[in-house]
Amino acid sequence: MYTVIGKQLTRCYRVLWALEELGQEYDLNPALPQSPDVLALNPSGKVPILVEDGEAITDSTAIITYLADKHGQLTAPAGTLARAKQDAVTHMLLDELDAVLWTAARHSFILPEDKRVPEVKDSLKWEFARSLNRLEARMQGPYLMGEDFTIADIICTHCLNWAYSAKFPLENKALLEYSKRMRSRPAFQKVAASVK
Repeated sequence: MYTVIGKQLTRCYRVLWALEELGQEYDLNPALPQSPDVLALNPSGKVPILVEDGEAITDSTAIITYLADKHGQLTAPAGTLARAKQDAVTHMLLDELDAVLWTAARHSFILPEDKRVPEVKDSLKWEFARSLNRLEARMQGPYLMGEDFTIADIICTHCLNWAYSAKFPLENKALLEYSKRMRSRPAFQKVAASVK
């Protein structure tokens, strides 16, 4: 059985959602970033952490990629063109959505106050909106990769939810509809119901 360390309202949500989609059992330790439980397994103090057979894996994308590959679901097979295209979309999401949201968070509440530059958030919102338009142009069907739900959809939906809570404008109608469909998935709903 897997153990997931981290609170649901962090990138840990991605891991829990993937595990639910895969039908895998897990225990959740809702430890906070920088807590002793987290620092014991990840010197950066970041969550999520997946523990399997006493081994810790960090970084939400690395974890869900591992889980998808191991269980043969939520991903195109490694070494295929379909996987290369999926990886390209995944990296675009991380570079152009997740990184922008993380930078905004850092300048809102993570960095020490004297290191924050709140004025940067306007340019980040502009950049985020531009990236959403490019993402829409890449969509190939009901899911990012066409007819199959993949880990890219988990990352994208998490970013769209994060953007909404961070008050980033979400005006792209196609992606709003997409996000609504993703959030209606039973596995997503099960994790949402567990948030305390």
